[in-house]
Amino acid sequence: MKSMRRSLLVAAVALSALSSQVFAAAKEAPKEALKELNFGIISTESSKNLANDFAPFLADMEKALGIPVKAFFASDYAGVIEGMRFNKVQVAWFGNKSAMEAVDRSNGEVFVQSVATDGTKGYYSLLITHKDAPYKNLQDVLKNSKDIRFGIGDPNSTSGFLVPSYYVFALNNVDPKAAFKSVTNSNHEGNLLGVAAKQLDVATNNTENLERLQKSQPEKAAMVREIWRSPLIPSDPIVWRKDIDAATKKKIAAFFLNYGKGKDAEGQRQRDVIKPLLWAGFDKSDDNQLLPIRQLEFFKERTKVSNDTTMADADKKAKLADLDAKLAALDKQMKAVKKK
Repeated sequence: MKSMRRSLLVAAVALSALSSQVFAAAKEAPKEALKELNFGIISTESSKNLANDFAPFLADMEKALGIPVKAFFASDYAGVIEGMRFNKVQVAWFGNKSAMEAVDRSNGEVFVQSVATDGTKGYYSLLITHKDAPYKNLQDVLKNSKDIRFGIGDPNSTSGFLVPSYYVFALNNVDPKAAFKSVTNSNHEGNLLGVAAKQLDVATNNTENLERLQKSQPEKAAMVREIWRSPLIPSDPIVWRKDIDAATKKKIAAFFLNYGKGKDAEGQRQRDVIKPLLWAGFDKSDDNQLLPIRQLEFFKERTKVSNDTTMADADKKAKLADLDAKLAALDKQMKAVKKK
């Protein structure tokens, strides 16, 4: 019996060692090269318009990578985030808020940042109203909120939702659902069209999308005017899944970082391709680009907790202390990034 137990023990140890070797070999084995790539495009406006604008750019990407590249659309931002989570999307154009969600729960990573046609690396959130409306500024909107049908953006939109939620509502201690006659969610195009048709009185938008719609739908864009502008928002990041194989990542990064940079006719052609997207090219970036957006999220949450009259004092104190600690850590991280 002892001999049998000893034999079984030796066999178990040998099997365990073999399993460890197999596991280690699997970890060290190179990842399989990507055979096709789905490029996620957030729904800032109709998929038809976006498909037309992105098509030649994606065709160039396909040629450069040597694999099929297909556009991936969803009805809202969350659809693209979830697409990346389940590997139906490998690379995507996001706003900063949606990029943060992709990084946090979809195995995403920021690797480049778009550069605008005027060379800037940022844009602005807006409040717009009909050109004939009486509202001249943010104070007019807040003062007359009970009469206003308000259009806000997709919950994962940086400029359409997060930025106005903080700068327009949180800093002014305003609960939009209680303050306005009605609040509806839509993408940037839907909000602009709603204001132009007088179905909405005030709505969120941004400078990039307004410029795009001034070209694609000038008669509608001419019906609205800006009444509030946010601080500068970092320009849109491009995100890839972290688990893309290294060789393909290298090709993708090279494609983006070199696109439109040439001084020859090909470089000019490429710049013409991305001009409808209001891009002049791309610069290297990383997840640190999202730190100011994380800061906004924490500030917004802190304001909400601070103004909550239903929360017990002890719970509120503990929650605020936790948020202050997170904000302090984030501030330290942002300062360290600036020093680099």
